[in-house]
Amino acid sequence: MDNFIVSARKYRPVTFDSVVGQLHITNTLKNAIKNNQLAQAFLFCGPRGVGKTTCARILAKTINCTQITENNEACGVCESCASFQHGNSFNFHELDAASNNSVDDIRNLTDQVRIPPQGGKYKVYIIDEVHMLSQSAFNAFLKTLEEPPSYAIFILATTEKHKILPTILSRCQIFDFNRIKVDDMAKHLQSIALKETVNFDADGLHLIAQKADGGLRDALSMFDQIVSFSNREVTYQAVIDNLNLLDYDYYFKVTTALLDANLASALLLFDEILNNGFEGNTFTSGLCEHFRNLLVCKDTATIQLLEVSENIKQRYQEQAHKASISFLISGLNIGNQCEINLKQSKNQRLQIELMLIKLSHLPSALNLSNNPNVVQLAEQVKKKPENSIIASVKPAAEPVIIADNVAEATIIPTPITPAYATPSENIPHQVNEPPISLLKKVATPAHSLIPDLNNFKSNSLTAKDSEPEYVAGDLKNEFTETELLATWKTYLGLMKQKNKMSLAALMENNSPVLLPNNEVQVLLDNTLQAQELKNEKIDLLNYLRSNLKNFDIVISSTISTTTANKKPYTAKDKYNYFVEKNPVIEDLKRVFSLTVD
Repeated sequence: MDNFIVSARKYRPVTFDSVVGQLHITNTLKNAIKNNQLAQAFLFCGPRGVGKTTCARILAKTINCTQITENNEACGVCESCASFQHGNSFNFHELDAASNNSVDDIRNLTDQVRIPPQGGKYKVYIIDEVHMLSQSAFNAFLKTLEEPPSYAIFILATTEKHKILPTILSRCQIFDFNRIKVDDMAKHLQSIALKETVNFDADGLHLIAQKADGGLRDALSMFDQIVSFSNREVTYQAVIDNLNLLDYDYYFKVTTALLDANLASALLLFDEILNNGFEGNTFTSGLCEHFRNLLVCKDTATIQLLEVSENIKQRYQEQAHKASISFLISGLNIGNQCEINLKQSKNQRLQIELMLIKLSHLPSALNLSNNPNVVQLAEQVKKKPENSIIASVKPAAEPVIIADNVAEATIIPTPITPAYATPSENIPHQVNEPPISLLKKVATPAHSLIPDLNNFKSNSLTAKDSEPEYVAGDLKNEFTETELLATWKTYLGLMKQKNKMSLAALMENNSPVLLPNNEVQVLLDNTLQAQELKNEKIDLLNYLRSNLKNFDIVISSTISTTTANKKPYTAKDKYNYFVEKNPVIEDLKRVFSLTVD
């Protein structure tokens, strides 16, 4: 019984042309060999399993081949190629930097570089996972990497280029490897299946390629696993069962139920998925991916972004014709919000069921938004008559609020038919605003598709200005200063009851003076008091005019310019007051570098 060799090793590319999905890399290297323009150091970077080490070995083998083909490939039969394939070439050295990352390991490498090649033109050193080298090892490697012997070529490979020192990067030619496309990977798996005489179907190989996420080594490992599991029958169902993947059929069935507003069917399908051992977040992310694929199929220009087999692609196109773009975009928003909420929710199943409830009511909401009656209602509200008022509002039923905002919810409002009337239609002109009881009957959600009639205003319903105004009248009764002071103290008491203590203190400390022509003058200490009196001036003046029965009263204020009997009000005033009492305070401030807040 022969020893089994995994497909990743058995079918590892040995020429540039056999490398999968990295044409931009292989063409550049072949041209460099043809034109004899090989750099002293290369850096191959990219995700795992995309061919970095493979290309490094092919390059090392090709540049030492003595019989390079016209296509700039290694012949595979010369002495150098044979020794390389058997692993006994003295011109090829491979170092794993993950386990050899010390300064001593790099010193041993630099000592080997001094020895010229035996039986070849170049001596090639491949350092895999080079980002694992320590800081000291990188520094020890700098000089050798910058000025190596003419026969030495370094090929560095890494999955994390950002961890490599800029001084190393500047000394290398950098090649970025791409993730391998699903179609390229599926074709490669198909060629291997034919060589191994394995029965397969295209849908199963495509599913393996998608699960590999751009890494061919992962795809080949899964391929070997499924071949053993299914007894050399790589079918779509075998791939789903072995890799624990959620079938496309579930997503197509759930989407059909949601488009038909069949909530019961959607919930039962979700329950079946949970009973099969799948997690709720797997279903949610898969459903969002399904909506994304349907959205891609809506335009022939973007259908190429759909990385599935032809059979599955045809099913996507058929369902995409049944789903509107509005449904898919809203569904993506709701699904994305559900994925965010799942991370914080203690009841994840409830979150997903709420998502399905919203999605099942989404077609009804979208149909309602396109209802001609609703559109006409919105236009009537927008183009209302100048003197119209709401005469009656007849809601047919309470609107159904599925959630609080449009991005994550569906709102199913019921059409509301308002009736408009003008003052000439048996409505008295004295009516200035609609009855409050009628407005309270309209329960329109904040984000409803129906316009909010509670906020509807016409020119005839303009609310009164809430700003206080001066009271005007014809009364001009004479009054004395004693009566003025009594009324002033009464208003002062009202301010204390309203807890306006600052204003009360101002009125208590600054009594008014009656001047000719009914002028009431208040002498203030500073601008802060003047501003506070100004804020209260209208109410105070209205109170004085009403109680003294004289509507010619005016209030004026002046700020005192003398410091005599002036009470300190601000922090600076208080400081100056104490300095006048005791000048030593000024010296204390200067010695300790104090400030007045």
